[in-house]
Order: sequence, then structure tokens, then C-alpha cells
Amino acid sequence: MAKPSALKNKRILVSGANGFIGSHLSKSLYQIGAEVHGIFRTGHAVKDSNLTWLQGDMSDETFIRDVLSSVKPHIIFHLASHVSGSRGLDTVLPTFRSNLASTVNLLTHATAMGCERIILIGSMEEPDQQNLIPVPCSPYAAAKWASSTYARMFYALYKTPVVMARLFMVYGPGQQDLKKLIPYVTLSLLNNRPPELSSGNRPVDWIYITDVVDGLMAAAEAPDIEGEIIDLGSGSLVTIKTVVDLLVKTAGTEINPLFGALNDRPFEQIRVANITDTRTKIGWEPSTSLEEGLSFTVDWYRKHYMTPHQGKTGE
Repeated sequence: MAKPSALKNKRILVSGANGFIGSHLSKSLYQIGAEVHGIFRTGHAVKDSNLTWLQGDMSDETFIRDVLSSVKPHIIFHLASHVSGSRGLDTVLPTFRSNLASTVNLLTHATAMGCERIILIGSMEEPDQQNLIPVPCSPYAAAKWASSTYARMFYALYKTPVVMARLFMVYGPGQQDLKKLIPYVTLSLLNNRPPELSSGNRPVDWIYITDVVDGLMAAAEAPDIEGEIIDLGSGSLVTIKTVVDLLVKTAGTEINPLFGALNDRPFEQIRVANITDTRTKIGWEPSTSLEEGLSFTVDWYRKHYMTPHQGKTGE
């Protein structure tokens, strides 16, 4: 975990600052005294006087150049992304523009202008580099993988101070995309509706949001890790079915989830974070157990999405 003083008074640019991870990260940064500038493309800026908000599309080269020239950030966290696990053709161009074009724009202009460090967000969906013929499992995975490849090239050719933080399955309070597994299942249970799910057999590395934020801040502060890939996960695999069963228990309901109601996605990745390597590189390891994290998460959705009457299960 980064020392609070290490990022204090730093000028920090966070893309995707109004998103799930970005909002948690931005709040932690300004709480330790950083000067935070947040980029958002759509939606609403979080109303907080401690953040300077900038609205624009990071696939727009002129926008990126102007922002970097104006802010002159010491550190950049690039979280802006079109996140979708869909294999549909309609996701190819949005993920290309939002994930790959935006990253190449940022790396190009940040390299030209200079900064202390860029934290680029990768994904567990990226293909395993040890595979002789690695094939991305979705347009999102392809764009993230290509972004990481560009980052390695920028470091090798231009010594761009980029670090790739590969995130595993992040969950926790404040995740507003209610189609994601944990928000969907949680709200279904709290509303006395059986969630419709796939087989639930896929094992996943789950990581709580505050642990991810601590890891990102540590990656911004740790010395001599430019060009490295840092895994931010729990280091263990737990099946979707096990997580859903824990949510049922935590929500205090006897509803039976409908496993098998949906088809499993083809070509799912099974990856586990190498937290031994991460601990060596940045001195970070997760501190929130899955049971504790799910409890915090269910409590948050109960408080923010349910009326007192709706919050009572079994009625």
C-alpha cells in the first residue's frame, strides 16, 4: 500500500473518474491531499469541490493533447474504458475507440509532454502470454491486450514511464452497472426475485474495490517498476456459484438462484493473480476477505436501492 505522503500534492489525472473504480480512486487520492483532475465522457461528474472535472472523449486526439497541456499531470491513471464481456459484433468498434484508440492517444501525447508515471488498466480477460497462439476471448479482451502491447512498445522504444495494472474481478459498493453479476444477483435477492444465471461453474479471482484502489496507489508510488505488469487480484479462484450462494446467505433469503437458465459464455478465461510477484514489486496484498467484501456490498445496495419495506425479504 502506498504511503499517503507519497502522492500528496501531486497533480493527478484520472480518466473514467466518474466510473466505479475511478470514483473510489479519485476520492482516496484527494483525501490524501493530491490535486485530482477527473475526465469523464458520458454520465455525470460526481459533485465534489475537491475534484476538477473535464468532459470529453479520449479517442479524440485533440482533446487529449489539450488536457495534458493544461493539467500537466505528474501521474496519470487511465481507467476510461468501454467494459463489456459481450462477444457481439456491435461491441468491436466501441471497445476499439474507447479502449485502444484512447490508450494510444494518451501514451503518445504523455510521452511527448512528459510525466512521472502512467498507470494503465489491464484486464484478466487478456490472453495468457504463455499460450503459443494467444487468442482474445472478446472484443474487450482484444482491445485491452492490444493496449498492453502498445504500452510495452512505448516503454521499450521511448522509455515511457508506464505500468500496467492488470485487474481481476473487481466488486464492491458503488458499482452502478446493475447488469454485472454481483449487483444483479444482490438486487434480485433483495427484491425476492430468483436471479437467472449460467451454470456458475466458472472459477474467478474476485477482488474488493478498496484493495484495488490501494494497489493502484501503490503502483503509482513504487520505484523502478516502469514497463512491468502488476496483478491486482486475490490470488485465489472461487466459482460464480459459490459467490452467488454466499450472496444468498448474506442477503438472508431462501431464494433459489436459477443456475443454468442462461448459456455459459464461450471461451471464458480462467486466470489467477500472481500476488507473490505483486507483493515483491509494490509491497501490496489484498486485505479484505470475500465474505467481508460481499457483506459490505450487500449492505450498500440494501441502503441505496431499497426502501425499508423492500429491504425485508420473504414478504
